Amino acid sequence: MRIDVVSVLPELLRSPFEHSIMKRAQDKGLLEVVVHNLRDYGLGRHRQIDDYQFGGGAGMVMMCEPLANCLDDLKKERTYGEIIFLTPDGERYRQGIANQLSLQENLILICGHYKGIDERIREHYVTREISIGDYVLSGGELAAAVLVDSIGRLLPGVLGDEQSALTDSFQDDLLAPPVYTRPANFRGWEVPEILTSGNTPKIEEWRYEQAMQRTKDRRPDLLEEGEE
Repeated sequence: MRIDVVSVLPELLRSPFEHSIMKRAQDKGLLEVVVHNLRDYGLGRHRQIDDYQFGGGAGMVMMCEPLANCLDDLKKERTYGEIIFLTPDGERYRQGIANQLSLQENLILICGHYKGIDERIREHYVTREISIGDYVLSGGELAAAVLVDSIGRLLPGVLGDEQSALTDSFQDDLLAPPVYTRPANFRGWEVPEILTSGNTPKIEEWRYEQAMQRTKDRRPDLLEEGEE
């Protein structure tokens, strides 16, 4: 999979993609992340990429021409399954969307800044708009890092145990059950006996019951959404 990220501040994205699981995914050739500096497409001597908004008002707007030229260049090289704009007014990001996007071969992520991007880019280029939460960030770079990580870890071969991703929270609209490791008794706090029984069917039943109860207690909305 290849993910192209268009950013005004590409340096913000160096660390998330150069360490841990995302680095290993790229080293294995399973994931390619390419960050493009939008200022390379900026206009004039000062590489302008933003301007005042028509109609007045506070805040600058990312201009059409630099973004369009960048996206045109990328689309000349390959076909993209989605061109995603990261914006607070997009659809709320969920595990199901990450699952869908992990099946694509190529994606573009556009990181917004200032008051956002010119609406004409959204109308003519963007195929999907995503929000990682009901709050506002200084730019879309952190949101892009979230998407790349959540998508990349789902690619076959990225995780040491491919079953691990399937038991994460939000798969099947449930939170993950409690987990324990050695020692079985720490300061008198004991691991549930069922987990040391070796009875795999009973263990799986216990985990499902725990996941269901935890979801009911902490995120009942997930169960309600799953019934829709």
